[in-house]
Amino acid sequence: MSANTVAARTEERAPAGTGAGARLIALGRAELTLLVRNKTALFMTLVMPLTMAFAMKQAVSGMNLAGTGLSVGTVLLPATLGYVLLFAVYSNLTGAYAARREELVLKRLRTGELRDPEILAGTALPSVTMGLAQCALLVVLGGIVLDTGLPGAPHLLIAGVLIGMVMVVGLAAASSALAKSAESAQLVVLPITFLSLAGSGMVLPLDMLPDRFATVLGLLPLSPVMQLIRDGWIGGADAGETLKRLVIGLVWVGIAVFAVKRWFRWEPRR
Repeated sequence: MSANTVAARTEERAPAGTGAGARLIALGRAELTLLVRNKTALFMTLVMPLTMAFAMKQAVSGMNLAGTGLSVGTVLLPATLGYVLLFAVYSNLTGAYAARREELVLKRLRTGELRDPEILAGTALPSVTMGLAQCALLVVLGGIVLDTGLPGAPHLLIAGVLIGMVMVVGLAAASSALAKSAESAQLVVLPITFLSLAGSGMVLPLDMLPDRFATVLGLLPLSPVMQLIRDGWIGGADAGETLKRLVIGLVWVGIAVFAVKRWFRWEPRR
């Protein structure tokens, strides 16, 4: 689908005078069509998180979890939700924003009734919706398969997923400013992806690291998100620790929003 087709379909489905909700849905439907047709993006959205989880299962089974209060399930399942945030949303959206910019879709959409936040949110809508659906499915089916049951503190898990979702959308929009094309976006996402995999508690829970090292790594963008999700599964944590994680997560959301306002590019980089 070309740039003109995307913008035209959005305008057809949300003619002049419609409300923000209708415009958002119209753009989201056009973006969903693009996502379904893009086999690479669809693989990253639907298959990559589960592939990473299966690849990680043997390593988690060999971990010494004695004294941590964790099990194979409560290590693996939160990590899988983290993979959804990284691969299904962050990586996919960075490429989508870069592609729409270079194809002049963003420039054309700005000439209509759509406001800038609506354009950004509408582009993200399919990935976010599919990501949330995957998380819900993994919580239920993953708990059955790995015999962990349902989360003991679901409010913390929900808070972690929602904060993480807003954060990665903002980081994707900001990261897209560094990409010259949809292809180069796959390189742009690597620093945050590798840093999150290695240091945010996805592969190795921070509870298993020395306190000082864990404290430093706890300041990474997705670290508070993973800690909230894992606390939600095991039944909660100290109120002070929970508050600290919420604050760090919200600070990173604020940083991501600031970065989008300051550096997001609407014009092609040619």
